[in-house]
Amino acid sequence: MVRISQFRLTQNIKGVILMEQEERYYDYMVRNMREADTKEAKANALNNAKRMIWVTFRKEGIHKYPAALDDPKLATGDEFDVSFLGYPHRHIFHFKVGITVTHNDRDIEFIQFKRWMEKLYTEKTLELDYKSCEMMSDDLYQQITEKYPNREVHIDISEDGENGAHIEYPSY
Repeated sequence: MVRISQFRLTQNIKGVILMEQEERYYDYMVRNMREADTKEAKANALNNAKRMIWVTFRKEGIHKYPAALDDPKLATGDEFDVSFLGYPHRHIFHFKVGITVTHNDRDIEFIQFKRWMEKLYTEKTLELDYKSCEMMSDDLYQQITEKYPNREVHIDISEDGENGAHIEYPSY
């Protein structure tokens, strides 16, 4: 049973008298500590957040999956047959590359990062032709880690923006 002395009377804007229960000191301290813990946890989450930038670009390439011609799991002769992949065919490969950054003022600038990666292909440092999306991803990762060592890198490469691979490379 609640005693009436634990309540205080207040009046709201419209003049209605309200009865509010007074908070005990112990309850006040517990609530205050929880609020402080929540505020600190929020600040820690902000300060310790993993920060990544990402860029996208596209490159045309010729693709071929030789095993598709005679592997019975691929050349099935039914609606699941993908033997056509054994012949050279064109794709627009879509790239999405993410990399960790150390602060909010772009220690890696988006446009420069993108242009540098595109240049790897235009200058033939890297080749797209006759490689799987996973192979292309590994090749690109090797180049990225030479320029930007010890950073987490995520690479998505798809064929025509439809099907592809996603690989997450941890920092080392």
